[in-house]
Amino acid sequence: MKSDSKVVWITGASSGIGEALAYEFLKENAKIIISSNDIEGLENVRNNCVKLGKECTVKPFDLANSDEINKTVKEVIDEFGKVDILVNNGGVSQRSYAHETPIELDRKVMEIDYFGAVSLTKSVIPHMINNGGGNIAVTSSISGKFGFPLRSAYSAAKHALHGFFETLGMELREKAIYVTIVCPGRVKTDISKNALKSDGTPYGKMDDGQNFGIPVEKCARKYLSAIRKRKRETYIGSKEVLMVYFKRYLPRLFYKIASNVKPT
Repeated sequence: MKSDSKVVWITGASSGIGEALAYEFLKENAKIIISSNDIEGLENVRNNCVKLGKECTVKPFDLANSDEINKTVKEVIDEFGKVDILVNNGGVSQRSYAHETPIELDRKVMEIDYFGAVSLTKSVIPHMINNGGGNIAVTSSISGKFGFPLRSAYSAAKHALHGFFETLGMELREKAIYVTIVCPGRVKTDISKNALKSDGTPYGKMDDGQNFGIPVEKCARKYLSAIRKRKRETYIGSKEVLMVYFKRYLPRLFYKIASNVKPT
């Protein structure tokens, strides 16, 4: 699967993995649509694309607003006629203990990270089917495979993504629509800085583990490769990815390690 001339729509593209993915797809001459609720960040990405001699289309919207999602999908289809590759990368993390996190924050994280991706995907699918197929990717996390301190709402939303998109992949494969769930571990992005504390304000700090994570460009290359190979699920990171397998095959070792890992 080559990206040449394909229409690629990436959410959460104002920074981090989404931004890096935009540059990787542009190298393959794809037509890029970038979205986020951070308009200034999106404009910075667009300017960077221009410096690379490329163009991309900016479509800002809020993943927590279903009306905005439907409106933006209509705009994209009217303008491009199709979406070949949809990358559901937008989301927000959390840094607070479960018992100190008000239910309103749990709902907010779930609305953005889970329902936002599901709503956008459901709105795009009919157009993909009419176009004869496509690729849908979603950014989960290794926290979508196991729980981890200070991330109860985030982990719950990512777990939910697996249930939905794994099912979706089974249902749509016969229609030539391939679904890939991507589970990054520690990648050097600002995800922890933008994570929400129990009072809803940004955490504002770089986690130690995040700071020493793999370069975001490396993550983006592996991400694109997983889409190209039509992988159903893939893990991207360093040694922390082993925790997925420890949880599955050596649960006692997993809990021993997880209880001793600094969560920030």
